[in-house]
Amino acid sequence: MKITLDKETDTLYFRFDETKIVESEEVRPGVILDFDDKDSVVGVEFLNISTRATQEELSNMQFQSV
Repeated sequence: MKITLDKETDTLYFRFDETKIVESEEVRPGVILDFDDKDSVVGVEFLNISTRATQEELSNMQFQSV
């Protein structure tokens, strides 16, 4: 998985694998899902991330395995 925080475009992107993206859909305002040819989600993009999380939260992301 690859996580990209782009301060210039104010986006946070989670890419699950390198499968070719064939379609994207904005499922909620500012939340875009990327799909492969099998209709599986391969990426999630959050627009205007600075309005959704503080700079501190973005610089200290924590991952939890359950």
